[in-house]
Amino acid sequence: MKSFISSKAARFACAAGVGLAGILAVAAEEHHGPQQPWSKYTVHDMSRPVPPVVTPGTVSTPEKPGTAPSDAIVLFDGKDLSAWQSSGGGDPTFKVVDGAALSYGPKNLETKEKFGDVQVHLEWAEPVPAQGDSQGRGNSGVFLMGLFEVQVLDNFKNPTYPDGQCSAVYGQYPPQVNACRPPGEWQTYDIVFHTPRYAEGKLVEPANVTVLHNGVLTQDHQRIEGPTGHMIVAKQPPSSFPAKGPLGLQFHGNPVRYRNIWVRPLEALDRQQHTGEVAAATEKPADSK
Repeated sequence: MKSFISSKAARFACAAGVGLAGILAVAAEEHHGPQQPWSKYTVHDMSRPVPPVVTPGTVSTPEKPGTAPSDAIVLFDGKDLSAWQSSGGGDPTFKVVDGAALSYGPKNLETKEKFGDVQVHLEWAEPVPAQGDSQGRGNSGVFLMGLFEVQVLDNFKNPTYPDGQCSAVYGQYPPQVNACRPPGEWQTYDIVFHTPRYAEGKLVEPANVTVLHNGVLTQDHQRIEGPTGHMIVAKQPPSSFPAKGPLGLQFHGNPVRYRNIWVRPLEALDRQQHTGEVAAATEKPADSK
């Protein structure tokens, strides 16, 4: 009887082992599916690099600016303009007043560091009381690579030409909607910008931009036809651009205030997502010193 029980137990254990092996084989197959033709990885490939950890920032309130994500480059936190210079070089003419960068001339403001593909966050408030009309009310602008302007303007109950109103790609594409808050209230831009692509000195893909104004989509992966300007038809340069350029803020004669400006360069993250080339770590482990 004892040998019969032992034999039965052995057969049960063997069957269980075969079943477990089958489960593990199925699990392994699930994690190593068919080959993706667009990458070197298989579907659900566990050897694929894990995305880096980023701690999100906090949301701004009217009284207090939020904080940036852990991998962001903070360009202005309300303290000083040490990351900036006047356009072309030299000390900024913009002034820091009550934690905000005040648009003050005669020169535009630009970052010392240059950026290519980038996520940009900034906040601004139009002057009160509102003065002037059309392009003369709260005019400024955000320049990507120092060349492509996303317009800043007080268009709260203030009509102007559509391709020059707030969140337009200036002189090219109006925003999809007008999402302006009243003057004096803090407003936000969240911008994703991709530089033009050239190969052998020829344009293969123009620059494009996505803009959320106060959380509302106003430019959706919008093609940019070339450097922006007043009363010009934009043209793509015949030869290649520099790979990177400064982020700029325009002085246009109006005291627009800016706060909470940060950027996230995107090239390394894009490479990792598509090729597996690991991007630099963005956050230290909890036990690191």
